Amino acid sequence: MSDVSAQIEAVSPGAVVGEWEHVGELTVEVQKERIVEACRALRDGPTQYLLLSDVTCADFPDEPGRFRMAYHLTAIPSGARVRLRAWAGALDPEIESVTSVWPGANWMEREVYDQFGVRFAGHPDLCRILNPLDWDGHPLRRDYPIGGEDVQFSDAV
Repeated sequence: MSDVSAQIEAVSPGAVVGEWEHVGELTVEVQKERIVEACRALRDGPTQYLLLSDVTCADFPDEPGRFRMAYHLTAIPSGARVRLRAWAGALDPEIESVTSVWPGANWMEREVYDQFGVRFAGHPDLCRILNPLDWDGHPLRRDYPIGGEDVQFSDAV
């Protein structure tokens, strides 16, 4: 078990699902119900992961959890980096917002919501950020239709 996983487990026992290291980068997967606890543990722990550089999502339609969230963290003093992952769910994807830990997550979570449809419980202003407010669907989902649809911005032609 890595120091990162141990740091999370010390605050939230049973939160860590697994960990992987590839080309020198550590990925730690946690239960989605414990994502905020895990983030606080890493921010406030001895390594102090103070920078949330990105919140991303990937759509795996054949997986039971379907939408896999990834939080990219950096410890400013040491330069240590870690990727924290959690599955948001398939039918009605939702995960807790980490804006209470890192306020900068606000726009990143809005982008994931806009493009993938993952809802963030407790988010201060969860609304579209890239597409128009009346846009139908979430364009980065694998089941979103490509080609053959009507052009929604016909006035730009």
